[in-house]
Amino acid sequence: MTTSHEVPAEPTPFRLVPGKTALIVIDMQRDFILPGGFGESLGNDVDQLLKVVPPLAALIAAARDAGIMVIHTREGHRPDLSDCPPAKLNRGAPSQRIGDPGKYGRILIRGEYGHDIVDELAPAPGEVVIDKPGKGAFYATELQDVLTGAGITQLLVTGVTTEVCVHTTTREANDRGYECLVVSDCVGSYFPDFQRIGLEMIKAQGGIFGWVADSAAVIPALAALGTPLSQV
Repeated sequence: MTTSHEVPAEPTPFRLVPGKTALIVIDMQRDFILPGGFGESLGNDVDQLLKVVPPLAALIAAARDAGIMVIHTREGHRPDLSDCPPAKLNRGAPSQRIGDPGKYGRILIRGEYGHDIVDELAPAPGEVVIDKPGKGAFYATELQDVLTGAGITQLLVTGVTTEVCVHTTTREANDRGYECLVVSDCVGSYFPDFQRIGLEMIKAQGGIFGWVADSAAVIPALAALGTPLSQV
């Protein structure tokens, strides 16, 4: 028998625990998502990421209504690039590199317009914003302290890209003992095959890194989570 807080997920149902759940929104930044930004300059199809915005906006609204913590992350670097190692800065052969002038300011530099989150998903007053220099949200950030201080044990994971920052953060969280539910239509990749395989990897082998469900399954459970017991 399912409970009102239970999400029909793969490989097994996922039960949201009141007071223990946070929604993390990974790197929904203009540089990655908007036409003319860094992501598109690499030859990527930003439409694959833009389609994540509407369902994610609905999920964030549901999380806020339920009173659960919403955490946003932004990947980026100091203006002097002192926190951007050469292995990251010089990889590949892009037309533009981190720190170069771009359509939305210097690419992936903190404080620039392109580094910030798209308007539709802008953090609400008081929501935590984690600035991270790497792919994972735990590396060289205060995220662990934020979660520990709030008593969080499980994460609803969203954002971009599925196979890079979403996967890295989910794996980091899994190693730290967090239960992770990746919301499939609220994560995105420039590459449809990576999207599909990335989600399969999360839930493989009985959920080796976590659970997967779409927002249509998660939102009703969030609504129930925010309903007083007397009304359930």
